[in-house]
Amino acid sequence: MSDPYQWLDAVAQAELVRRGEVAPHELVAAAIARAERVNPELNAIITPLYEKARAAAIDPQLPAGAFHGVPMLLKDIFGYSAGDAYHMGMRALRDAGFVAPHDTHLVAKLRQAGFLFLGRTNVPELGTIPSTESLAYGPAHNPWDAARSPGGSSGGSAAAVAAGVVAVAHANDGGGSIRIPASACGVVGMKPSRGRISFGPDLGDGVGGLAVEGCVSRTVRDTAAYLDVVEGMMAGDPYGAPPPRRPYREEVGASAGTLRIGVMTKAPSGVAAVDPQCAAAADGAAALLADLGHRVEASHPAALDDQETFQHFSVMFATSTARILDAVGQLIGRQLGADDVEPFNWALAEMGSAVSARQYLGTADWLFAYTRRVADWWASGFDLLLTPTLPEPPWALGSFHGVDPLTAGLRAQALCAFTGPFNMTGQPAISLPLAWSATGLPIGVQLVAAYGREDLLLRVAAQLEQARPWADRRPPIVA
Repeated sequence: MSDPYQWLDAVAQAELVRRGEVAPHELVAAAIARAERVNPELNAIITPLYEKARAAAIDPQLPAGAFHGVPMLLKDIFGYSAGDAYHMGMRALRDAGFVAPHDTHLVAKLRQAGFLFLGRTNVPELGTIPSTESLAYGPAHNPWDAARSPGGSSGGSAAAVAAGVVAVAHANDGGGSIRIPASACGVVGMKPSRGRISFGPDLGDGVGGLAVEGCVSRTVRDTAAYLDVVEGMMAGDPYGAPPPRRPYREEVGASAGTLRIGVMTKAPSGVAAVDPQCAAAADGAAALLADLGHRVEASHPAALDDQETFQHFSVMFATSTARILDAVGQLIGRQLGADDVEPFNWALAEMGSAVSARQYLGTADWLFAYTRRVADWWASGFDLLLTPTLPEPPWALGSFHGVDPLTAGLRAQALCAFTGPFNMTGQPAISLPLAWSATGLPIGVQLVAAYGREDLLLRVAAQLEQARPWADRRPPIVA
């Protein structure tokens, strides 16, 4: 049977609903059918919410927001939804049958926009590695090659979007967790500026300010329109990004003018060898941007080469992991032990527990100084930085289990080489599916803007999308 909605983006689906050409329950039924066909192969959705979605689709109180009646998926880290399972890839939460007591502010805004939640997506435990293969739920599979990782930690979301289950899915990013799976699965993934989207009501921020909420999608305009409905400070937030000058949706198709763009294809701090295909993807994007009239040159912030960068990055993740394990123990009513947690995360928490308050504050001060040093490059006259998103094409599943924690940590660090620094600075960055490897695997290219300049990223991303379209590319595994 044909499915006329499968490859429509979320904006187009919402427009059909507004015109009365399709009803929300029809969009939901079609999306559920797609999920049921492909999820046994991808393992992207771990908590189906199909009956809830069907009921919400015919509820006369369904909000008539910008995405009225459009189905989407929620990632199973942050973004929890009232009464639904919430496990963060952890066996302890799964076995305890934990459910979220209320919506986060983000999820409440998504509901108000009219989205319908089909389920929650697969993640690595606690989102600490960039590959979605937890022991609690098993690996998610890349629709371009089922033996390969869809990236992480938003791997289930990216795999589902790439395979045509939904047009947009919730994601978040603490070291590359939106951009890495976007690159691995051939979709669009933007990490907004720090403070752009609230982590309330239970959290002030995520991973000491490194993490941000967002989405993965197949089109730049979906990413822009999604950001419009979720951005903005909420009461009690510790900080917020500068408000947009106009709706982000209006940036798509707007002139970007002539920009000065730096290109970096060597991994920051030298923590990874860069596959020639990934470097070539960035160089190809640079040539395209030059053809579009921008000034492109080899340049990058000197601070990105600082050898201490990932040491401080690790301190933030380690202390955050220790705190999360304490919080999970409080939720389930007992202290967690080594048998409750994957070896890498247990080792990370042990490392975090050994960090003194003085050391933690020292890292915080270092990060503030690092952010200013990186920002100086943008202040010197550059508008964007262009890099590969990943140092290599999608990799084989299984490289993070059965190895010692140090090996796993170094592997994670290498895969986050181009993405992690901008979690530390809080800048917005976007991965676009502009290239494919010799074997047909997607290779993403990253653009980074100054803090608060998502508008500029969206304008340039839309230019690239028009100049080198990716919408007609389909992975071998589709719904």
